[in-house]
Amino acid sequence: MRTRWSWTAVAVRGLGALLGLSLAWAQAPAPAASQAHPGRAVYEQSCAACHDNPQTRSPTLAAMQALGADAVAASLTIGKMREQGALLTPADLQAVVDYISSGGKRDDSWIARAACPDERKAVDLSGPESWTRYGVDYAGSRRMDARQAGLATDDLGRLEVAWALGLPQTNALRSAPVIVGSTLFYSASQAGYLLALDTQTGCIKWSLKTPRPMRTSLTYGQLGRGGPKALIVGDLAGQILAVDAQTGKLIWSAEGRHDPESILTGAPVLWRDRIIVPVSAADVARAGNPKFSCCKVHGAVVALNAKDGSRLWVAHTMPDAKPTGGRNAAGAELWGPSGAAVWSSPTINERRRIVYLGTGQNTSHPATRTSDAIWSLDAIKGTTRWFFQATAHDVWNTACNAGPNCPAAVGSVRKDFDFGAQAIVARDAKGKDIILAGQKSGDVWGLSPEGGEVWRRNLSPGSPLGGVRWGLASDGVRVFAPIADPVGAGLHALDISTGEVVWRRLLGDDACRRFGQDGGGPRDRAAFLKCRHVGMSAAPLVVDGAVIAGTLDGKLMIFDAQDGRQIATLDTARPFETVNGVEAKGGSIDAHSIFAGDGLLFVGSGYAQFGAPAGNVLVAYRPKSAN
Repeated sequence: MRTRWSWTAVAVRGLGALLGLSLAWAQAPAPAASQAHPGRAVYEQSCAACHDNPQTRSPTLAAMQALGADAVAASLTIGKMREQGALLTPADLQAVVDYISSGGKRDDSWIARAACPDERKAVDLSGPESWTRYGVDYAGSRRMDARQAGLATDDLGRLEVAWALGLPQTNALRSAPVIVGSTLFYSASQAGYLLALDTQTGCIKWSLKTPRPMRTSLTYGQLGRGGPKALIVGDLAGQILAVDAQTGKLIWSAEGRHDPESILTGAPVLWRDRIIVPVSAADVARAGNPKFSCCKVHGAVVALNAKDGSRLWVAHTMPDAKPTGGRNAAGAELWGPSGAAVWSSPTINERRRIVYLGTGQNTSHPATRTSDAIWSLDAIKGTTRWFFQATAHDVWNTACNAGPNCPAAVGSVRKDFDFGAQAIVARDAKGKDIILAGQKSGDVWGLSPEGGEVWRRNLSPGSPLGGVRWGLASDGVRVFAPIADPVGAGLHALDISTGEVVWRRLLGDDACRRFGQDGGGPRDRAAFLKCRHVGMSAAPLVVDGAVIAGTLDGKLMIFDAQDGRQIATLDTARPFETVNGVEAKGGSIDAHSIFAGDGLLFVGSGYAQFGAPAGNVLVAYRPKSAN
């Protein structure tokens, strides 16, 4: 259903209204996270088991304390932690929000401090469109030539910081931008702003305060014939927003999900007259609540009319869940099937008019043939052509760390081996289409357009947070796969046609490279703490003849794409002086945080969502002057 925002109505229906609470906590100074704080007991009882345990996926308390109260409240009311938040009384919820968010009163003066001077305020949409979607092109190659990036291979060996923008009340940067001419459009989601930045200086041309945190990367294009050029983004409540790129004004908002309990993660894609929206599900996290009836939500793809946001079609990964007749140990009713969420951004074979997406594991029994799969859809009609399932009977949720909602072991391999990375459509040595897909199992696959296996290459043992997580890149000859597992950690270049390893650059020492293969694992705490941030998870990027990848400990590494020779390493896990006066430090590089355009290389440094080093800085690098 299409909606148009009323800013007054948005305020009335804000996060506090969801639970009948006041949003006063978002405006008043938050007490420090002290022993005497009344929210401490709530945190220790309801949150500490995960957030104080480094062997879970959860960000640490220290990382969460960088956030503002509104971001913490959003997570507990409309975000992935809403099941946990629903267990709290209104008083306990407010207390724990105050305790966690020690960032104090919200201060948006950084926007004015970084405002562009008059001569740089103009947004010129007639300039080159360097970056208009997460995968760079519809085929998802994440490849830019020298003209498109404004950078040649030689430039990448002599980079220096051009500017840095600090984002307040932020511990994670995850989004790819849009770059048109001299304007970089960026989703500063936790800070609550969509920004139009000057590429050369980092000053702010315009800003849009959004009523809810944004969750997806951006996409860009014209909204129908003769329509305005717009930025498309999905928010934490599942709304798709179309924003005028020239002015920063909202054009329309529309429901982007097929189910109100679903969430958005992968970047939507604007193609022709439609916006193709991948839909994921938070049940994988909500299952941690013993009282939650697990699980009901499944993945889907929704197509919206680009002109007005009206719905064109919906495609589902499975039928709606039903009660299975069982109950968990806490007495909650069990449902299924569920899962096969779509975490990745769509890839489009324009010639064939086909959409390819990856799906995740099932979250409850019974298992379906659509989980841990590559999904092929007709882009016009939304009808399924085929599923290629790589790992069968993978039924898993976060309760498997500890909780009664963990699916029964009978009939499940319990791996959590998603296809979370965007697939790539490429051409092999014979000029035939081949689909390249990376999986959290540590496998990279080459598939035929008909859904058959051409080749498979295993690069690591895989794990729930390992293997290939966020993306691949290709230069048309090789496909580049970052591996997040300590075993196999690093960047691997494979031949597109055969899957043979052309070169690899491994990270860590021998002990970490053996981690998990010689009896190590979660029981070996010292090895775990030493090796957990050894790896590459962020989607890499090809620029001219180089490939750029980020590490979980904050290094931006640049390699020659042909032979793997290391060209440069830039350490982003350090403090930066910022153009807006916000104290900023880099951290882990993850998700969709590496991009380029208008002669600069950019990285969003810091990603605390899985216990990795937090950070809050967007850094721009330019080639050093020859003088």
